[in-house]
Amino acid sequence: MPIKVVGIRFKTAGKIYYFDPGDMELEIGDCAIVETTRGVEYGMVVVGPKEVAEDEVVAPLKKVIRKATEEDELQLKKNNEKEKRAYQIGLEKIAAHGLPMKLIDVEQTFDGNKIIFYFTADGRVDFRELVKDLAAVFRTRIELRQIGVRDEAKMLGGLGCCGRELCCKSWLAEFNPVSIRMAKDQNLSLNPTKISGICGRLMCCLKYENDVYEEAKERFPNTGTNVITPSGEGKVTGYNIFKNTVSVELRENKHVIELPKNEIEIKNIKGENSGPSSRKNS
Repeated sequence: MPIKVVGIRFKTAGKIYYFDPGDMELEIGDCAIVETTRGVEYGMVVVGPKEVAEDEVVAPLKKVIRKATEEDELQLKKNNEKEKRAYQIGLEKIAAHGLPMKLIDVEQTFDGNKIIFYFTADGRVDFRELVKDLAAVFRTRIELRQIGVRDEAKMLGGLGCCGRELCCKSWLAEFNPVSIRMAKDQNLSLNPTKISGICGRLMCCLKYENDVYEEAKERFPNTGTNVITPSGEGKVTGYNIFKNTVSVELRENKHVIELPKNEIEIKNIKGENSGPSSRKNS
């Protein structure tokens, strides 16, 4: 049975969560107050009212409390000021306790019932005394949450090697697995400094075109495949999917030549012509 929902995001490029709008008229760009597992939160509607299948909703589906008012916006600004103050105090307390951790960001829930301190560290950190110290200062619930370097980059932001704002900061809601194989398939330099983001991990953009490269590779013979060319027999040493060409090392003189894909034919075991050059025939 379809369920009416609206999609709300709490941070720029953050995950989208579904809520029940009830009889409220909400549009994209409206701000709303909702109840979450962390408490009452202030978010923006990024997906207008629509119906989705029941299995697309994480139960229980919570209702939107109200459309944000001017008072709510003022409260949000006050919270932002408190977060800045909490960040400075957090830095001082961490230094006082001599803990091997790096404070990245501080976030206070809209209702002020909890303050979350995000940090990075090389290993586990015993921060129990730090939590007690912070709780004594702020008189509210304190949570210290250790995050990874990719999450750190998402929170702090910056510019990528392309000169644009980091994808994870501007629009990428979730991190997808990225492997060195993707760089190899795209014939990129395997120099870590050239394929790593400012977080030190492989760049997320390696994933964007990977499916296109994998599909394109199916049209070309594998490296090492024996082929017949107008210049003689040889073996494949590489290919260029953009130029639709194949590089072949000739058996006779070991010269490497580049030919249009349709000018080479795969040689089978008996040395006969086996038809068009593609992986399916190799």
